Amino acid sequence: MPAPNRNAPFHFGVATSSYQIEGAVHQDGRGPSIWDRFCQEPGRIIDGSDGSVACDHYHRYPEDVALMRELGVSAYRFSVAWPRLFPEGRGKLNRAGLAFYDRLIDALLEAQITPFATLYHWDLPLALQERGGWLRRETALAFADYAAAVAGALGDRLRWYSTLNEPWVSAFVGHLTGEHAPGTQNLAAAVSAAHHLLLGHALAKQAVKAQGDHQVGIVLNLSTVYPGTERPEDQAAAQRVDAYHNGWFLDPLLRGSYPKIFGETPIPIQDGDLEEIQKPLDFLGVNYYRKTVVTASESGLLRARYLPGVGEVTQMNWEVSPEGLYDLLLRLGQETGGKIPLYITENGAAYHDELVGGRVDDPGRVHFLQVHLDAVQRARRDGAWVGGYFAWSLMDNFEWAYGYSRRFGIVYVDYATQKRVPKSSYAWYQRYIAEQRRLEAR
Repeated sequence: MPAPNRNAPFHFGVATSSYQIEGAVHQDGRGPSIWDRFCQEPGRIIDGSDGSVACDHYHRYPEDVALMRELGVSAYRFSVAWPRLFPEGRGKLNRAGLAFYDRLIDALLEAQITPFATLYHWDLPLALQERGGWLRRETALAFADYAAAVAGALGDRLRWYSTLNEPWVSAFVGHLTGEHAPGTQNLAAAVSAAHHLLLGHALAKQAVKAQGDHQVGIVLNLSTVYPGTERPEDQAAAQRVDAYHNGWFLDPLLRGSYPKIFGETPIPIQDGDLEEIQKPLDFLGVNYYRKTVVTASESGLLRARYLPGVGEVTQMNWEVSPEGLYDLLLRLGQETGGKIPLYITENGAAYHDELVGGRVDDPGRVHFLQVHLDAVQRARRDGAWVGGYFAWSLMDNFEWAYGYSRRFGIVYVDYATQKRVPKSSYAWYQRYIAEQRRLEAR
């Protein structure tokens, strides 16, 4: 497939992930994932919930596609559940699980919505975790086999693939802080997992490309890091934090090396790994929620203190900071030499949404979307190659360790009845997309 065209129509979309919305965890042969087990461990999820039902998207996807069609988006980013296709992580493809994605993709294409699939959004098959998970090189090989199977079965209609979603979270939140599955707290484990995730990305990209003319990228959660003051020690702290949050994955992907921030902690690199990891991306997905501000500290892994958000913050206590997105996009344009299209694959906010009189008014989210879309458009005018924007999320869902206590959707979900109610942010985004399409048509 030819390289993406800078002048191609801009994709406005919405995003979700499999474990957060699908439910049906015991249906049609799906195997358990690390999140199924993690949710069973007392104290892991703030409200004691799990994703066993979630938004019941597995059964209600026609209604959800209809909501997207009415919204006017041209693209939908979703993830494929690895344990739904390979209950043991490897072996025989589960055709019943595959059939769901067949139906979903057909429905999207009928609605003239381009499917963007993420192959791994954190729901590792439990069987692989029990054999070591991302601490073992074999998991990267299994991931490549799974990726090849997806592209082989769906690639006649599915052309856009992200290998991994936020591998930084999988590695460091899953293996260092232990706040996400599998819940490990060990730096060496986190570093090992990070490398094997990147190796899995490289092998999966190669496997998907072998199946046909596909666009393959990776999705990183990135944040512009600013020093709290102009003091040299705070600027040095910001550089360390930037290397940790951004450089740990950007550097090997773009430069073929890891930042030197963890001393002698070993990285399980084998000959040829970094060369494979550094092979060009077709696109880079950017998940952005907030900027990061730090000052120097005498303690902690990075000897840095994270400052709380100021001014307007979301329910997550994350500062609303569109300038961080603008700065990030310009930086990424420079780091990639302007040769790789960027897609905002997640951007959104949690607020205290309430259903009142059949309506959900969420002016905070409307403002959040507006200022961040303004930042994207400004970055594009200033030279950043941005090909699309996906709001997180289409609907309220299972928000990992927060359970159902945080709502990020532009569609409200009444979890007791599964009724969907478009919020005022949905109506605003609908109008915004329509206006942008009118401007493009001029």
